[in-house]
Amino acid sequence: MDRVIIFDTTLRDGEQAPGFSMNTMEKLEMARQLARLNVDVIEAGFPISSEDDFEATRAVARQVGTLDGAPAICGLSRVGLADIDRCWEAVKYARRPRIHTFVATSDIHLMYKLRKSRAEVMKASVDAVRHARGYCQDVEFSPEDASRSDFDYMCDVLSAVIDAGARTINIPDTVGYAIPREWGERIARIREKVQGIDKVVLSVHCHNDLGQAVANSLTAIMNGARQVECTINGIGERAGNASLEEIVMALRTRKDFFGIDTRVRSEEIFRTSRLLSHITGVHVQPNKAVVGENAFAHEAGIHQDGVLKEKLTYEIMRPEDIGRPANKLVLGKHSGRAALSARLKDLGFDLAGPDLDRAFRAFKDLADRKKEVYDEDLLAIVTDEATKIPVAYELDYLHVISGTGVVPSATIRLRKDGELFQDSGVGDGPVDAVLNAVDAITGLKGQLRDYAIRAATSGKDAIGEVSVKVDFDGTIVSGKGASTDVIEASARAYLSALNRMVHTAQRTKEVGP
Repeated sequence: MDRVIIFDTTLRDGEQAPGFSMNTMEKLEMARQLARLNVDVIEAGFPISSEDDFEATRAVARQVGTLDGAPAICGLSRVGLADIDRCWEAVKYARRPRIHTFVATSDIHLMYKLRKSRAEVMKASVDAVRHARGYCQDVEFSPEDASRSDFDYMCDVLSAVIDAGARTINIPDTVGYAIPREWGERIARIREKVQGIDKVVLSVHCHNDLGQAVANSLTAIMNGARQVECTINGIGERAGNASLEEIVMALRTRKDFFGIDTRVRSEEIFRTSRLLSHITGVHVQPNKAVVGENAFAHEAGIHQDGVLKEKLTYEIMRPEDIGRPANKLVLGKHSGRAALSARLKDLGFDLAGPDLDRAFRAFKDLADRKKEVYDEDLLAIVTDEATKIPVAYELDYLHVISGTGVVPSATIRLRKDGELFQDSGVGDGPVDAVLNAVDAITGLKGQLRDYAIRAATSGKDAIGEVSVKVDFDGTIVSGKGASTDVIEASARAYLSALNRMVHTAQRTKEVGP
């Protein structure tokens, strides 16, 4: 193959990491953007792990996997046949469904986790692949903890599953144990020893526990791997996965060295990164390669002088190569619906009907408060609107009193099912007072476990984006809110979490235990 297949597992491995969970609507929004990014495969979830994950994976298969030119939609399953059945029920609606089945092959996992013999794992692997091939042609197999597995035994398993019908063989460095030179040698030896390896796509899935995930992935490519499993912003279990944007831009920027590329539309990278940050409320560190705030910033005088004379002196990539917006002023309070719709399309949001109506109302409200509306402002308000779950409680009015020597108090009015409910609360700060007032109305007492705020743009009138995690009687849910008033943004974020909790409780009641 003359290109590398990009297998995106943001919605599966990435979403499993603490703080990155997504509901079905958020996964759909992210999957649509991944399709615009033109990844080859989207691993949408682990269907048997929960009813929500099954529904989300099925929704991605139905709504994204059926589009023209859509990526393959993949579901993860253990080697149990019931797992595979459940996985197929979720992904079968896609034009290009894939079943990805896995089992650990390291003696550490066999002894302490699986409590099975090598022979039992070998048989289960072959049976699983054959069962999956009964559903679809595109079957992937992974020997979990490959970097610590006995090499000869792992190769025997791989040869057997290829003979059983696996089309992709993925070698995971599950715990981020490998070092690039060692990992490259292991991939090269697999190509030499495994029977039938020339008939399948060889893949790698590297974790970043030692900070080597991208380096290991690139080294694997140099040694014959032609699929890389990765995530946007490098999110994932523990220290994360190999970063999609770093791999794609390394291959593109150094094509003279690697001699190979991907099909990814690199100009969609920045907005994909930002969308994930908006959805999860977790933002990348400023010095993050490719997509960090400082990735194209220059402060040292000698660097600034060089860049002013010729950008190539200190920039090996152009911001426009990854679709980085220039925070250009495009809209104001006199702008109409058509202008907003056109600009949102440029930013990757193709809204129409009620979705556009809600976005337009939010935009007009923002434009009344701000003289200058930037791309980042639009990303904040539109993503905030687009990723909301069904609303039980909606903010109608908020008034806060706070200051030095004053007990902070808040009066809030909420709308529910067309009725208005109002109450007040006090606290040790204005945000605490607002949340207590909400609790007084709803009768639900939430404990704030995490609170984060950031400015979407510069300036004193910037939108404040607030992300919260709230504990409702042992159930921890996340919420997001945006406003030029950070107290209002805090109230919206708390209501977002509360609405998610109410929605989850209603669904659980409908579905049953």
